[in-house]
Amino acid sequence: MAHIYFVRHGQTTWNIEYKICGATDIPLTELGHEQAIQLGREVRKQGLQIDEILYSPLVRAADTAKHISEITGIPTRMEPRLKEQNFGKYEAQRGETIREAKTHFIDHYEGGESMLRVAQRIYNLLDEIREEADHKTYMLVAHNGIARVVNSYFFDMTNEEYAAFGVDNCEIRRYDFK
Repeated sequence: MAHIYFVRHGQTTWNIEYKICGATDIPLTELGHEQAIQLGREVRKQGLQIDEILYSPLVRAADTAKHISEITGIPTRMEPRLKEQNFGKYEAQRGETIREAKTHFIDHYEGGESMLRVAQRIYNLLDEIREEADHKTYMLVAHNGIARVVNSYFFDMTNEEYAAFGVDNCEIRRYDFK
């Protein structure tokens, strides 16, 4: 069965502080680098057959992908469509604003990008990958907001499920194309 793997980047300081990173380019913490290295070792140990790693242009995802690649030998390529949603006025906010922002699907957040636009670019990417899935397996290294969209591509979700969905730092998930 054709499939992809999805990985969320390693830990950042804003993850620790429960801030919305969004399109702000926040680097990995020391632990974030270690998480990515450990994930690379686990991918190699499991012998996962992955042809290419596509990663977000934001440094936290790019560094995660590079660590995995260095350990596994899997080639990498930056994919601009994997960039996290720009949350506009919500960037760097924390607490209740995170939950509020995740329930506004059409809102551009005063200068940001709507979830519907994010879904459009991610769904288009996944449709392209699906066409190649019989002969190429990808790992996507991106962000929690992108994880929600990817999950919604493969599974029906309610608004509440979508808003509550999340992936831990350097968690790997497999999604099967049907």
